[in-house]
Amino acid sequence: MILWMAKLKQLLIVGLATLVLGCASIPAGVEPSPHDPWEPFNRSVFEFNEGLDAYLLKPVVAGYRFILPEFVRDGIYNFFSNYNDIYTALQNLLQGKPDYAFNDFMRVVVNTTFGLGGLIDMATPGGLPKHKEDWGQTFGVWGIPSGPYVVLPFFGPSNVRDTFGTVADIESDYLFSYVKDIGLRNSITGLRVVNARNTYFEAGDLIDGAAIDKYSFMRDAYIQRREYQINEGREDREPLMPVYENPYE
Repeated sequence: MILWMAKLKQLLIVGLATLVLGCASIPAGVEPSPHDPWEPFNRSVFEFNEGLDAYLLKPVVAGYRFILPEFVRDGIYNFFSNYNDIYTALQNLLQGKPDYAFNDFMRVVVNTTFGLGGLIDMATPGGLPKHKEDWGQTFGVWGIPSGPYVVLPFFGPSNVRDTFGTVADIESDYLFSYVKDIGLRNSITGLRVVNARNTYFEAGDLIDGAAIDKYSFMRDAYIQRREYQINEGREDREPLMPVYENPYE
């Protein structure tokens, strides 16, 4: 354990130094994206996040999956999913979608009441589909442009608009406001992070094996997914992300 922690500390120091002192180069043969003018710096942050994931998150999640049976992990996932439905209902109201907001509110009522406090998802098989909304999507619906693509330390793929959205998500999370016990709050936050990483534990390995350039693959997937989420899948709307000149060329 001591050796592992020493390696993690060394990784954090090296990673942060990399972010401060240098930028990763674009691999030969990879076409620069017009949506990613800060690609060298973003690649440095991406490499730091990949190292943090390999040395910390994946081993922790592997132990999490080994110790807890699947039905317990599903219960934890459903609990946090039910908690997130509260925010999704609010975001749908702010986006002018009262029917979706009512659906999300009813999901919370059904799962909290009949699903043992949210541990069991009773709403989805009951005909109440799940939505996922956040402040970044709400800002996009309000017409705020995305800005260039950016990779955030620890949080991963984002853009300028969604970076502010992430800050708003954290500030509006009432667990941080109402759970006064620091130890309990940190434990809940840690469990949420592990639960989130567990949801794509196997998918991450598939990407590692399939993608020629993982950075480009994840960037393009993120951009397309965010546009789809904000446009609600409608192809008749104008693209939300303008093209930027690359200052590194």
